[in-house]
Amino acid sequence: MAERNSGSNKPKGGRKNTVSQARNKSKASGFYILLGVLALAGIAVLSYVVTRPRDAAADLKIVTDTTGAGPAQGYSQGRPDAPVKLLEFGDFECPQCARFSTLTEPDMRKRLIATGQVQYIFYDFPIYQMHRNTEAASNAAACADEQGKFWEMHDRLFDTQDQWNGEATTSPEKNFEDYAAALGLNVAQWKKCFDSRKYQKRINANLAEGIRRGVNATPSFIVGNRLHPGSMGIDELKAFIDSAGPTGATPAAK
Repeated sequence: MAERNSGSNKPKGGRKNTVSQARNKSKASGFYILLGVLALAGIAVLSYVVTRPRDAAADLKIVTDTTGAGPAQGYSQGRPDAPVKLLEFGDFECPQCARFSTLTEPDMRKRLIATGQVQYIFYDFPIYQMHRNTEAASNAAACADEQGKFWEMHDRLFDTQDQWNGEATTSPEKNFEDYAAALGLNVAQWKKCFDSRKYQKRINANLAEGIRRGVNATPSFIVGNRLHPGSMGIDELKAFIDSAGPTGATPAAK
């Protein structure tokens, strides 16, 4: 009896401890698997944020009918005889266009346009397939131009883009009417112009001009025969202008 008891050195509850250890290992293994899955998900999200394309129509076929739209007519700032003509094809609902307008354009106006170095011409390039309110915004700006306030409306539209874009509302007209009033326009005249889409042919003509010049992203900038897609800071813009030479491009219309 003594020999049988002395030959057994297993602690009490041995099986229970073994099961507990197995469970702990299983939990640890599951925890590390979960960490791995979360890490892979984080890498995937980070990769998308870093590599996602800018707001553009690069792979988008323009299907708007611009037949019979007539000659393009942009909106200009600066001396007509400036040595450089800088053309922008922009979409009022494009976030990158708003970025250029709010961050780079103030410096461009002060350092390049006011000094007589550059004449800047903005052309509508509304990407209807991506931006539901961009056509209305172009019409709002064109009707403000009728009363000599295009650039004021241009700036207001880009500054408040998050308030009237397609994600914010399906009916931006009230926003635009409020902007017209704040800018001191004759609101009744502006509203009649806006409701009738009086300048739709001009907008279509500007779009057609961009297509003719090979524009497929917004914003796109042209100097001479050189085209640069995407927003730029002031230093990059100056480098682009300098690299294109002093002759500039003759716009379709001023």
